[in-house]
Amino acid sequence: MTDVTYYVALPFMQDDDGSPVAGSAEECQSSAIALRRAETMSRMPGSIGAVAFSRTGDPAIGEFGDAKLLRAYGNVPEDLSAL
Repeated sequence: MTDVTYYVALPFMQDDDGSPVAGSAEECQSSAIALRRAETMSRMPGSIGAVAFSRTGDPAIGEFGDAKLLRAYGNVPEDLSAL
């Protein structure tokens, strides 16, 4: 099967200790939509920021490459390797 690229917008909030925590990710149809959605998410009440990223891989076998950060908005964690 051919590789597929997924585009995602992911907001961040703060927990009770003030540490950033990821919110609910939203899959988007394109990189442009993911960028717009992440920017909007970064301004939502309770949000401290958001990121837009993509991942490419083969969903049939569940193998995906590392996430590629498209853009970060606001106050997001430095280490996004868990994406």
